[in-house]
Amino acid sequence: MDPRLSFVTLVVRDLEASRAFYVDGLGWPVALDAPGEVLMIRVADRVVLSLWSEASAREEIGPVARSEGAPPFTLAHNVPEPDDVDRVVALAVAAGATLVGAPVTRDWGGRSGYVGDPDGFLWEIAYNPGPVGRSVL
Repeated sequence: MDPRLSFVTLVVRDLEASRAFYVDGLGWPVALDAPGEVLMIRVADRVVLSLWSEASAREEIGPVARSEGAPPFTLAHNVPEPDDVDRVVALAVAAGATLVGAPVTRDWGGRSGYVGDPDGFLWEIAYNPGPVGRSVL
């Protein structure tokens, strides 16, 4: 198996709330729309963000676990300049995100902040000046 990630699928409670945030609020273009079931957004040449309604997910994969606290992973959106972190965090909050961690300059030389989408999935908005961070822009 080659090292590749094709889809990131988030099981969401309210598909319309997710649409309002990602499509209407952030302006991300829809690649596929199956109303009431799934909404897919191409986020890179070969990567799709899939927003899957919880009811549809349960039919295919069984019970969906939810609990208190942050999910045990984050999604990241890297930006080319430190000031872009503040701008994108503000845009996400204006679109309906919850501010989880205000942008700060990190010990590792970058800058990042965290927002939660309507289901609490955490997005790190980051400026990473290192080679790997620059390579994803």
